[in-house]
Amino acid sequence: MARRPLPRILSSGTASLARGRDLARTAADSATDVLHPLLVIGRGLRVLASAGRRRWADTPRDRRGPALFLGAACVLVVALVPYGPALTLVTLMAAAAWYGRDRTPVDTGPGEAAAERLGSLYEALVPYFSIPEDPNPIFAHGGDWERAFSEYEFDGADRITRLRIRYPAYFTDGESSSRARIEALLHAKSGRGREYLFDWDEEGNQLDLSVLAALPTGIAAQPFVTSPGETVLGFTDAGGVRRTLPVLDGDEPRDVPPVIWRTGPRSAEPHLLVVGQPGSGTSSLLRSIALQALRHGGDVLIVEGGGSGEYACLSGRSGVLAVECGPAGALATLEWAAHETERRLIATHHAREAGLPAPEDARRPLWILLDRPSVLAHLAAAEGRPDPLAQLQVPLRHGRAAYLTVVVAEQFDHLELLHDAVWQHTRARVVLGPAAIQQISDVLGLPPHTTPTTQVPPGRGYARLGTGPVHRLQVPATPDPYDDATHPGHRQAVLELLPERQRNAGAPDRLTLVKPFQGQGQPPAQAQGPSVGAPEFPEVPAEAP
Repeated sequence: MARRPLPRILSSGTASLARGRDLARTAADSATDVLHPLLVIGRGLRVLASAGRRRWADTPRDRRGPALFLGAACVLVVALVPYGPALTLVTLMAAAAWYGRDRTPVDTGPGEAAAERLGSLYEALVPYFSIPEDPNPIFAHGGDWERAFSEYEFDGADRITRLRIRYPAYFTDGESSSRARIEALLHAKSGRGREYLFDWDEEGNQLDLSVLAALPTGIAAQPFVTSPGETVLGFTDAGGVRRTLPVLDGDEPRDVPPVIWRTGPRSAEPHLLVVGQPGSGTSSLLRSIALQALRHGGDVLIVEGGGSGEYACLSGRSGVLAVECGPAGALATLEWAAHETERRLIATHHAREAGLPAPEDARRPLWILLDRPSVLAHLAAAEGRPDPLAQLQVPLRHGRAAYLTVVVAEQFDHLELLHDAVWQHTRARVVLGPAAIQQISDVLGLPPHTTPTTQVPPGRGYARLGTGPVHRLQVPATPDPYDDATHPGHRQAVLELLPERQRNAGAPDRLTLVKPFQGQGQPPAQAQGPSVGAPEFPEVPAEAP
């Protein structure tokens, strides 16, 4: 069937509409140009009328009568004077044109202090962004800084808050050492004590410098809107992640971007390493993780090497299997964790062979939290006992398949005491507190994208999950609720999240195992847990035919 041609009005309608739009736009521009004086005078008359109304409203009532009489006398005098009305009208139009003029401020560039600061920064960058062979250098001594700095912003103290730098194409921006030198120089020249973000555009040969706002420190521990297997490590910048969480910052609700760590059998980073200085907030992060794990129905084992009793609030709670502070109990607890990992693997294997799902007790999440375990290793060596950390190899290697997660918190001064298995299997890393760039790089594997400052609040640091980017991090405030020196509101928030105490839970000095375990032997004298001499591969009952 042959196609019928479209009607002429449809085939040429687009061109007609385009010509009509152009004519209408041209007519509107011409009318605006012609009527521009009238528009200015009208805007000025409106301004004068508004000013007159405000002046009349501010006049006291007892003075309004004399004011009206004085105005009427002036009108009479103007009417009697030759050419008075014409001169008054001309004066009124001139005043209206003056007050109706366009008052858009003209950008005159930076002030004297800001221009001097940009000039000194330009001269400081000349040795790094110039070579003698360049015939037309962007950076040269005595050159024009306006060629290099296309955009800039300053605060009230004439300090740089945002700067865009155009650098030559031959600069080695692909080398981390070259970029680190430029970032260190900009940090020193732009003002210390602030945290800067450096965004390198290698394709466009541009560097954007911006000052980062401080992360919120008033967010306390609370029931976060997450699913099982998701743990909120803290909060970061809005551009770092694509997700936000509704939280309470004090009494004010707000949406903040979180750093979420995913665990479980499908997680690529099933274990976590936290490193920091004393007082940097590592214990607060472990308490926050423990509260979130208990809220999602997991079991928690805590080994505290410092012996300060910061986890006493969790002792005897529902879901908390043990809170251990001594080397002997820590060794027994970690040995049980290794046997429990093997038991879960065997039970899951037998269930799969029978075509059945894994048993419920083999799929219940188990969390092992170790705070400063190097202290326990030192005490165990002094007493002639085996190193408790050696028992972590089985949970670290096979914990993902057994629904078991290990979190290790250690200080910078004792990192060399950690076993190789900890470094190999904890690919989710967190660094808290003040630290040098090299220290952060050694732990995270990458340098931070910002300039760390020497003074940071507790819980402030950086996080990296596996091979992902480095995020700024602020841990939610989770203090020891029994410590009176902390914020009362934050302590109350932690108390509200604690599970109920078990009725049959005791409070021993060393180990508090409050829940019997299935498939294990007789517990040792100091705990209701598995014995150290339990069989390595416990028997698993055969499935019914």
